[in-house]
Amino acid sequence: MRKIEHIGIAVKDLEVSNLVFEKLFGAPAYKFEDVETEGVTTSFFMNGPNKIELLAATNPESPIAKFIEKKGEGIHHIAFDVEDIVSEIARLKKEGFVVLNEIPKKGADNKIVAFLHPKSTNGVLIELCQEIK
Repeated sequence: MRKIEHIGIAVKDLEVSNLVFEKLFGAPAYKFEDVETEGVTTSFFMNGPNKIELLAATNPESPIAKFIEKKGEGIHHIAFDVEDIVSEIARLKKEGFVVLNEIPKKGADNKIVAFLHPKSTNGVLIELCQEIK
């Protein structure tokens, strides 16, 4: 893991939340994207070298909808940039972490992603991100 790639925040209303974060950072979101396979719409903000991803559910069965129903709005995951996601998944499995999707899938922002179960990471959902080349 090379660095924190972004922090994902689950929100009920992307439009309302975009306005909040635009005021907070003094700049609008630089990117919007639908990830149909996950049932979410996302927006991305930069704050210095740090990236924040807002995630809103597009259907009631999406993981974000279920998260908000259970825990409310807030930090959903921390994403880490990796050079080789397949090797990193194998390393982490060997270390005893529970990988939710052993085959990386297409995520937002030109990335392939995999997730570690929060039960194996002290209650924090961890996302591994690799830039698609």
